[in-house]
Amino acid sequence: MKPEAIVFDMDGTLTDTEAVWDVVRRGLAAEHDLPWPDGTTQAMMGMSTGEWSRHLVEAVGLPYSPDEAARRTIDGMADHYREGITVLPGAVEAVRRMAEHYPIAIASSSPRQLIDAAVEVLGLGELLSATVSTEEVAAGKPAPDGYLKAAELLGVDPTRCIAVEDATNGILSALNAGMTVVAVPPHFHPPAEDLLARTTVLDNLDELTVDLVESLLPAR
Repeated sequence: MKPEAIVFDMDGTLTDTEAVWDVVRRGLAAEHDLPWPDGTTQAMMGMSTGEWSRHLVEAVGLPYSPDEAARRTIDGMADHYREGITVLPGAVEAVRRMAEHYPIAIASSSPRQLIDAAVEVLGLGELLSATVSTEEVAAGKPAPDGYLKAAELLGVDPTRCIAVEDATNGILSALNAGMTVVAVPPHFHPPAEDLLARTTVLDNLDELTVDLVESLLPAR
């Protein structure tokens, strides 16, 4: 069965920015001599801005309001973006390849301003039919809201969509939305093997081909 659309995650899937988020957030904690609790990095991957900013205040102990923690983090990320975004191998080519055959969306946990900046830097604007920030839905990843919103904006059945993801919470989000998931696991906190077993795992985005994605959905 042919897919109706392809939905890409951004951080860690198209852009090599997951580690940058970690550096910026840890830097804020270090400014106040705060320890970084075990599991904090993994817990925040996929959270919406409102969720991770509260986590920084409540779990890490940053002496700010959640809004201020978010502002300082996003300002730090914007500084890194101005220095240049590292694009993962084959990312732009994969989006272009898929866009020749399917509507394309991005469903990202990044704030809208960083999504828009990345799309502009990568030159993908004309290829995308929709972009979603989990700031714009009720709950971030692993909740399905962002992926469901992307399918809604594209006007397609989420069970007929292929999601391209890298991280645990993102994979769970897409699976919870009923999508078929292609995973390109990072070396930076890769998902557990039992979760990857529920996806089609690729080494890199060069392996994301039309023949592959059209083989993933069951016939009806």
